[in-house]
Amino acid sequence: MSDSWLDKLPGTAKQKQNAKYKMSARAYEKLRQKVVGPEKAKQEMQRNEAMAQIKFGLETEPEFQEAFKQQIEKDIAQQGIEAVLSNPDISNEMKQQIESGSFDIDVTSPSEDVPDQLVIKPEGNVGEKIPLSKSLTESYLSQL
Repeated sequence: MSDSWLDKLPGTAKQKQNAKYKMSARAYEKLRQKVVGPEKAKQEMQRNEAMAQIKFGLETEPEFQEAFKQQIEKDIAQQGIEAVLSNPDISNEMKQQIESGSFDIDVTSPSEDVPDQLVIKPEGNVGEKIPLSKSLTESYLSQL
């Protein structure tokens, strides 16, 4: 006789316990949105691998970091700072710093739900990180 502990509860307690385990329609929809197909999972894995290679290169290879920085400086000179940054609404001081080439490059994840981004950190005592535009990030990833 293997009765579960739920069978031994009175009726109202059973209903409360069952209701606790039921999922609302909104929660179910949110869960379904998180489920990805194999193609999308493969694309995400490839993107994450490329971002990891960039982050590793930036941290361990000074030549890679310098070449990457020169490429971003070249893109800023050709396309303008508004096309390179995803948020061009920054102070004039920071714009001048970035245009003069005094910045560092990093890979960060703003939150768990958002994929990693390439960001520019102006040199000095500035805590702000400015993400590069998505199209430019994707073009850098495709070059790997």
